[in-house]
Amino acid sequence: MQTLLRNELLAMIPDQGLTDEVVRKLFFYQRENNLLYGRFVELLGEKKMYPFLPVSFFKSHEIRSGNWSAETWFESSGTTGQTSSIHLVRDLNWYLTNAERGFSGFYGHSREWCILGLLPSYLERGHSSLVAMVNYMTELSVYPESGFFLDDFERLRDTLVRCQNAGVPVLLLGVTYALLDFAERYPMNLQGVTIMETGGMKGRRKEMTRTEVHQVLMEAFGVDCIHSEYGMTELFSQAYARGGTIFAPSDTMKVVATEINDPFCAVNPGKTGVLNIIDLANLDTVSFIQTEDIGRVHPDGTFEVLGRLDTAELRGCNLMVE
Repeated sequence: MQTLLRNELLAMIPDQGLTDEVVRKLFFYQRENNLLYGRFVELLGEKKMYPFLPVSFFKSHEIRSGNWSAETWFESSGTTGQTSSIHLVRDLNWYLTNAERGFSGFYGHSREWCILGLLPSYLERGHSSLVAMVNYMTELSVYPESGFFLDDFERLRDTLVRCQNAGVPVLLLGVTYALLDFAERYPMNLQGVTIMETGGMKGRRKEMTRTEVHQVLMEAFGVDCIHSEYGMTELFSQAYARGGTIFAPSDTMKVVATEINDPFCAVNPGKTGVLNIIDLANLDTVSFIQTEDIGRVHPDGTFEVLGRLDTAELRGCNLMVE
C-alpha cells in the first residue's frame, strides 16, 4: 500500500500540482508512513486544516515518510553556535528536476541562460540544496561560461563583460553579502543581466532590509530591478520575486498564513501572520511545514516575507527583515 500510494503521488504531483486530491492523498500518505508527523497529527487531534510541523524538527529528528535510505542530505548554513537543519534526500534527481521545473515556470529552461553563481559560503560548506540546484542548472546550460565564482570577482567581471558584448542572456545568482561585496569592488552597467539575490548576510555585513539591498544593487549595476529567490533547506520547492519583494510560489508550493498565537487559525489575505508551506516536492519527508517567517499572503497566492518570529534563530538563507 505504501509503495503503491507513493508511486501514484510521484505521477500525480508533476501532472496535477496542488489540487485538493493530491494534497489530501499526500497528507494521508505522510500521516500513515511518517512516524514523527503521524504522532504530531495524533496529539493535535482533529483540526479544520492540515497540521503544519514546526520547521525546527529538522534540527532534532531524521524526518522520513516511508522506509528508505538517504542518497544524500542537505544541511542548513546557520552561523557559529547554531544547530543546523538536516533534510534527508531519498532521490536527488527528484529534487533537481522539481527545482528546474519551478525555475523554468518563471524564467524559461536553464539551458537558455548563462548562469553565474556567486555563492561562496554555500560552496565552502557543502551539502547545500541551493548549490545542488544551481550546479544542476549550470550543467543544463548551453553556455560554457556558466559556473560558480567562489571569490574571484575579477573573473566574474570579465565574464559578465564578455557575455554582455556577445548578447548572451545572463542570470547572476548570488548570496546577498557576496553580491554587495562585488557591487562595491566592481560597480558596472549590467543592463540586460538578470540579477537574483538569495538572501543571507552570514554575519559578514550589517543587516539590511531587502528593499535597501535592492536599491544598493540597482544603483551599483544600473538595472531597474533585482530578482529574489525564496527557499530553504527544509523545502524542495522555491518561490521567486521578479523584481520587488512579492514572491510567487512554484506550482508545487502553496503558502498559508496563520495567526501568530494560533497555528490553526488562518488569517485573511493581506493580513500579517506566520507563513506555513505546503510543499508537494517534500513527498518523502514532510510536506506541511510551519516556518519561522512572518509575512502576508495575497489573494492570488503570492506572498511577502516581513520578518522572523522573535523565538526563531537567524537563518543563513533568510536573514533580512523588512
